Amino acid sequence: MATDLSDFESGEKYDGDYDEGLKSLQDRLAELQSLHILHGARTLIVMEGWDAAGKGGAIKRMTATLDPRYYQVYPVSAPTAEEKDKHFLWRFWNKLPGKREINIWDRSHYGRVLVERVEGFCSEAEWRRGFDEINEFESRQGEIGTKIIKFFLHVTQATQDKVLTERLSDPSKRWKVTAEDFRNRSKRDAYLAAMKDMFKRTDTHWAPWTVIDGNNQKAARIAVLSHVVKELEASVPQEFPEVDAGIMALATTTLGYKTD
Repeated sequence: MATDLSDFESGEKYDGDYDEGLKSLQDRLAELQSLHILHGARTLIVMEGWDAAGKGGAIKRMTATLDPRYYQVYPVSAPTAEEKDKHFLWRFWNKLPGKREINIWDRSHYGRVLVERVEGFCSEAEWRRGFDEINEFESRQGEIGTKIIKFFLHVTQATQDKVLTERLSDPSKRWKVTAEDFRNRSKRDAYLAAMKDMFKRTDTHWAPWTVIDGNNQKAARIAVLSHVVKELEASVPQEFPEVDAGIMALATTTLGYKTD
């Protein structure tokens, strides 16, 4: 996919009541998770994007009504010494969802073709090979029934600077700002080039990218949740299974339960 990130910079506001829209989507996600559990589905949600683009805020709203026993959020940071000694995908295998699980990666295996490429943490041969390795990795998950939903949250430099400034001004949020935020900011053009290659090489029919305009925070959150709802409605059977006959017999004899 040839993606021009400048097409996602309007920052348009959500056309509706945000609180009502958010609650409706969260309620629907809770219902879809029940179907996801009952039908033994497995889903991986990949959250990529610029620093301060709103990934964490979107994840927080996405999971607000979910049963915590059946989802897991993995914040992906720099690899450990042990992880560096292995293939770059090694540390992601144990973060994949099993049946009934929704796993969310806050940053991901795409670090190989983004930060590791730009910052020189791997060789050119390694990041170039990474495109095919990532596609094969994701294809294998699809073959066992894993639904992959990939997001990239895009913000302009002006929006990023605004968010970083606001975080620094709030004592409860200063911890979110790191030296890496400023290091990455100084190499924006190099990151844009890497992102262009990433979209072109890894937008596949089994794991397509969805770019979100993150320049309006509320609209971005609604867009992320709306897309997850749409994808789960398409990938998970929408029928609740019939109640187990044995359970019904127990309910009848123990509770005096009667069906209509």
